[in-house]
Amino acid sequence: MDDRVATRIEPGFEQVYFSASDGTKLAARDYGRGRPGTEQHATVVCLPGLTRNGADFHDLALILSRSEAAPRRVVSFDYRGRGLSDWDKHKSNYNIQIEAEDVLSGCAALAVKHAAFIGTSRGALIIHVLAAMRPGIMSAAILNDAGPVIEGAGLAQIMAYHDRIKEPANLLQVAETLKNLQGAAFSALSNQDWRDLAAASFEEKDGKVVGRFDPALIEMLHAVDLNVPLPTAWPQFDGLRNIPLLAIRGENSSLLSQATVDEMSSRNPDMLCHTAPGQGHAPLLHVGELPKVIAAFLRDADKA
Repeated sequence: MDDRVATRIEPGFEQVYFSASDGTKLAARDYGRGRPGTEQHATVVCLPGLTRNGADFHDLALILSRSEAAPRRVVSFDYRGRGLSDWDKHKSNYNIQIEAEDVLSGCAALAVKHAAFIGTSRGALIIHVLAAMRPGIMSAAILNDAGPVIEGAGLAQIMAYHDRIKEPANLLQVAETLKNLQGAAFSALSNQDWRDLAAASFEEKDGKVVGRFDPALIEMLHAVDLNVPLPTAWPQFDGLRNIPLLAIRGENSSLLSQATVDEMSSRNPDMLCHTAPGQGHAPLLHVGELPKVIAAFLRDADKA
């Protein structure tokens, strides 16, 4: 392992720290590294959503890394300003281009030369950028509820739910608020799933419940003018044509429309599609049949 990397053992994974090119201290979770058999299967790199972090992939990472049939190393990143990574004093650095560069720095530090990438929401957009920057690093890709076209209604929903979670008394209240706001779109989730979501994105610190992300991210989200058409990324999506590709859409998603998925399929007939029943934006990847769908896709991608 690169000497720039610091590691701490946690249950089920190693908590890893490395430096971005500008010196920002960044964090990642490393599952299954060194486990016998993992060298025979592609490493999986997981990229979370806008204010989310690598903890979102914990359950899926345990399933994939502990598989008897196809054990895999799984690395899930905290972008700058999220999770255990440092916040950036220069808020303009919270952009997809720099976050993609940070992912590449992390892959270099962790000796990940070639991997299957799973991107949820913003993570899927970063995959699009990586397709242009470093296509050779990806052996396969899974786009979880985001593609070349982002629906303004979905961004508005993300804004609304962050606005409603202000100064909660405890993590249980966060979980209840999340369920009240999004429960109709996420009938597939259990009460424990809501509690896990709350714990992954909020924490109790100095007697207060605070987000595991820089609030500047929400300020930047509110600066988006939803009255103006959002930019699309069709050329970058076309750059994914030469690798195995799976698009997952939440049945009730407001961010990724079925029309966009249909156009993606038209441009890339080899792309596989899966709808996550009882889930909105963005599907939890350990719920229902998704772990089996993902594991099967990765096994097939290994053979491609």
